[in-house]
Amino acid sequence: MKRPYVHGYHPRENVRLQDQASTLVQLLHHDTVYPAGSRVLEAGCGVAAQTVTLATNSPDALITSVDISEVSIAEARKRAADAGLANVQFQQADIFDLPFASEFFDHVFICFVLEHLSQPEESLIALKRVLKKNGTITVIEGDHGSAYFYPESDAAQRAIQCQVELQKRAGGNAMIGRSLSPLLRRAGFDAVHVSPRMVYVDSGKPELVDGFTKKTFTAMIEGVRDSALGAGLMERDLFDQGIRDLYRTAEDDGVFCYTFLEAVGKKGQT
Repeated sequence: MKRPYVHGYHPRENVRLQDQASTLVQLLHHDTVYPAGSRVLEAGCGVAAQTVTLATNSPDALITSVDISEVSIAEARKRAADAGLANVQFQQADIFDLPFASEFFDHVFICFVLEHLSQPEESLIALKRVLKKNGTITVIEGDHGSAYFYPESDAAQRAIQCQVELQKRAGGNAMIGRSLSPLLRRAGFDAVHVSPRMVYVDSGKPELVDGFTKKTFTAMIEGVRDSALGAGLMERDLFDQGIRDLYRTAEDDGVFCYTFLEAVGKKGQT
């Protein structure tokens, strides 16, 4: 069953995902490396925004990337081919009904997916089934409650809350990052460790000003404008002021902060 994706499946969102991935490569993935010959499942690969880095960091691992959207899989295959990747294969599949034998993979990787699921714990349990004993799962998510900035703006915070509310209505949780440790533990994973990955952006980091503040975060909030206004969550003028204020944080005296969280867990012997 196809589940709603609050940001939509359209070219602008694909571009935003690629901007996000390229901007945050070092922050999010510098320590995500898998041994040669290991079988890795990437669950919810989308348009391969993370896949390219995953496969490049572990050129001798065997990566299987799945997504529920056939459209996204087609785009992912194209991007992987353009990048010359030879160690990844793509397959349309539902995380809740994976077409793989039990204990088939050595490692599982899932990034920016749980936030869109109404049953994140159940999805982790489904992923644990295909993971070998002593295998690891790596989960990366954001938390919109961690966004703060200068100059401060009530309108900007309300615009962000529109996205949080829309994602909640679609069955997701834009603040799921803070819940990763208990989610993994309840799903039966051991040795859970969470590593906060904070993005701090000011004018001394122009690549992050452009790539993260403008093209990743603000573009995401701006992208839900029509849905937020249609749902009556905010008045048009106030929402537009909030977007202007978010862009204002990208100016020379502005600051933007956001925290991603990476959780790693292990499947035990039982």
